[in-house]
Amino acid sequence: MSADYSQIELRIMAHLSGDAVAAAGRSRRAPTSTAPPPPRSSACRSIEVTPDQRRYIKAVNFGLIYGMSAFGLAAQLDIERAAAQQFIDRYFARYPGVALHAYERTRELARAAGLRRNRVRPPAVAAGHQRRRRSARQGAERAAINAPMQGTAADLIKLAMIAVQGWLDRERRASKLILQVHDELVLEAPVAEVEE
Repeated sequence: MSADYSQIELRIMAHLSGDAVAAAGRSRRAPTSTAPPPPRSSACRSIEVTPDQRRYIKAVNFGLIYGMSAFGLAAQLDIERAAAQQFIDRYFARYPGVALHAYERTRELARAAGLRRNRVRPPAVAAGHQRRRRSARQGAERAAINAPMQGTAADLIKLAMIAVQGWLDRERRASKLILQVHDELVLEAPVAEVEE
């Protein structure tokens, strides 16, 4: 069996950015919060998200919290750059704390220190600003935005592994923790223990 965290990167970004709106939206439906509206011809009264909309939503949510540009988002979604920029503008209008944290504070700190949180970064962030290679600087900035979330998510899953193993030992369960993949734990469990 497997168990994973629900939208852990979005929850971490909400926490790190201090964005009250993003934090309030931390739910199982969090990825749909930036969904485009359903077509006008839709007779549905409730919001239904199509597979294409879900793909767009995930690309926007995860791409932007990791520093993706309009160019990168357009390429990933195979859309015009102007349409990608509209997605970005709408996202940051809804979550201004995320924009301030990820796209201003983190980049400023990275440029000043040449570091990224949780990992030492070569001086490409600081020096990249002075270099002509704009893409190298932007890549280093994206890494600086990404590191606090990836590092925190990695720390949380390690804590979860310790807690789960401790519980299995204390309760003398036959289930075995066998694998960790990103924010997911995989266990080998007897059928009788799966529900518990």
